Amino acid sequence: MDEEYDVIVLGTGLKECILSGLLSVDGLKFHSFGFNKQVLHMDKNDYYGGESSSLNLIQLWKRFRGEEQPPENLGTSREYNVDMIPKFMMANGTLVRVLIHTDVTKYLNFKAVDGSFVYNKGKIHKVPATDVEALKSPLMGLFEKRRARKFFVFVQDFDESDPKTHHGMDLDTITARELISKYELEDDTIEFIGHALALHFSDEYLDKPAVTFVKRMKLYAESLARFQSGSPYLYPMYGLGELPQAFARLSAVYGGTYMLSKPDCKVEYDDGVAIGVTSEGETAKCKKVVCDPSYLPDKVEKVGKVARAVIIMSHPIPDTHESHSTQVIIPQKQLGRKSDMYLFCCSYYHNVAPQGKYIAFVLTEAETDDPEAELKPGVDLLGPVDEIFYETYDRYQPTNDCDSDHCYISMSYDPSTHFETTVEDVLAMYTKITGKVLDLSVDLSAASAGEQ
Repeated sequence: MDEEYDVIVLGTGLKECILSGLLSVDGLKFHSFGFNKQVLHMDKNDYYGGESSSLNLIQLWKRFRGEEQPPENLGTSREYNVDMIPKFMMANGTLVRVLIHTDVTKYLNFKAVDGSFVYNKGKIHKVPATDVEALKSPLMGLFEKRRARKFFVFVQDFDESDPKTHHGMDLDTITARELISKYELEDDTIEFIGHALALHFSDEYLDKPAVTFVKRMKLYAESLARFQSGSPYLYPMYGLGELPQAFARLSAVYGGTYMLSKPDCKVEYDDGVAIGVTSEGETAKCKKVVCDPSYLPDKVEKVGKVARAVIIMSHPIPDTHESHSTQVIIPQKQLGRKSDMYLFCCSYYHNVAPQGKYIAFVLTEAETDDPEAELKPGVDLLGPVDEIFYETYDRYQPTNDCDSDHCYISMSYDPSTHFETTVEDVLAMYTKITGKVLDLSVDLSAASAGEQ
């Protein structure tokens, strides 16, 4: 393995695989270093996916129940693909643009997600995303619907390059709170717009420039209109485990090298700058190292903890219109919390479970050390369950100066059940590594969702 590469990527989590694919497609060459090999991708595990891997039933039982065997009534192990970091992708979102930009779509099949819902005052409601849906929604009274419709029309018409659509406001300077106040919307309406449409985790967005808030709402509405499926989301057939492998294939096509089961990957330094990685007594040299937090624990800090429940059920989430796949957002204030809670559900419809079985998750930013008690409000919305597993994992972010040490470390996955923040981190890392901004002006029609 004593070879020289431009970049060594450690870990085959989704973020690392996307970066490996992007860098390989780029033909990333640091010619001034005289290297002619691009990307070496290594993982201490013998499987793809890292923290974002998909597990079959036997692997799921081994992770949570040790030597105990799964009950036979759940069906065959290989029919399960249970994502440990479950997330849907916006139909017009950044991840779909990355998939099209890299042509990874040829390795994947997608299906639209049935439903997008929000929890309010003890009930689950469909998320209204347009002026027409707002008028039908039981979330608002008659007069509030009129006010909300005016706001939705403003958002739908807003065009950053056309001042006539700005109604005399500079959305780069006024805050989201100031914009919303002009429409005199009630707190409950603001809550579902901010958390279930713009997909903010907390209310901090209210005091930031309104332009980001409006763009996020527009992305939701445009994604919703894309496949007219009842939600703005897509999800790959056979689950998210397909994504890291698709990017791995892409990297290999462009000359990237993959090595699994490489234990004790140790980053080597010269005067504080990464110069290579050693495993099993062999060193591969490089100029830049990309990795997840587990490979460089001395260069990251803990910033939070995610609590999650993994559930197998024999029915869809109640009150979600019999949706085979769905997201339910429980805004923080509904539960007196500091952060939102997310319900995620997928099923045999996306080939992640046998016929008649549903995989659900309840996730949130942990505020206590008791995930079972903390997640109970979300779990109670699921109805009877076949099996349930609880766990927590710590979230980390890098503390190093990547310009100085040439180590580019991804952030841990947050509890949200959509991909927008994940891809923001990937694109920011890409720019730090290459000095370039990825051009994502692509033809979105290149990605389609199956109807079977």
